[in-house]
Amino acid sequence: MADLDGTVALVTGASTGIGRALAEGLAARGASVAGLARGAERLSAAMADVATATGSRTLAVSADVADLAAVRAAVARVEAELGPVDLLVNNAGLIDAAEVPVWEADPEQWWSVVESQVRGPFHLVQAVVPGMVARGTGRVVDIASGMSTRSNPDYTAYSVGKTGQLRITEALAASGVLAFDVAPGVVDTPMTRSMAMWDGYEEWTPVEAVVDLVAAIGAGRLDAWSGRFVRAGKDTVESLSRVTPAATQRQLRLLPHGDDDPVA
Repeated sequence: MADLDGTVALVTGASTGIGRALAEGLAARGASVAGLARGAERLSAAMADVATATGSRTLAVSADVADLAAVRAAVARVEAELGPVDLLVNNAGLIDAAEVPVWEADPEQWWSVVESQVRGPFHLVQAVVPGMVARGTGRVVDIASGMSTRSNPDYTAYSVGKTGQLRITEALAASGVLAFDVAPGVVDTPMTRSMAMWDGYEEWTPVEAVVDLVAAIGAGRLDAWSGRFVRAGKDTVESLSRVTPAATQRQLRLLPHGDDDPVA
């Protein structure tokens, strides 16, 4: 397993699902882990359980990722109590409430999903990345989705938000920050179970596959993949380590209609 001794990780959406598994998996590898979520009571219980299970230091910081002031205050507390953040994992986010075409979606709920997936990571980047740049070290992981790279007519807000995250990741990488898109596949979580499209689905991606990729990124083993998309359950640390991506491989781009396409 990746050795994360001395690493300070901040995981958003850490009270349940993939975020909860990431918090425990990173802590089990030696990281000090701060979990961030809106629900203070459930988050505190989750982080206490992680500390008991792993022996690593944890911290629960309650905040809404859509509130920049709250995010800045939460990050300041993490840095004061655990130290500078070495690994930021943007995992928190909402999902469309109903599988409907975009013109039938509830406007407020639709926008709240996009905000959680784009404004949330943007706020965390604003609060955390300046310190990484000043120190010349640190990594950002955005939890992506297959819906980042292809349209889904029933989950338009989620698709829009996750595609926006890809662009944030690429902007960070183009600015010299090590940043990665990690799609978790179809993990058995309460959020996934709430989505009608997965009714009866059984071929779940093991959440450990997600943890393995994020931990390897945190340990600096996959830096060649900065600014690119990887997928748990399909990609492994070993398979990715054997490849050095080039040009726009594993990035979202227009496909040219031919060699003479002027927009390619």
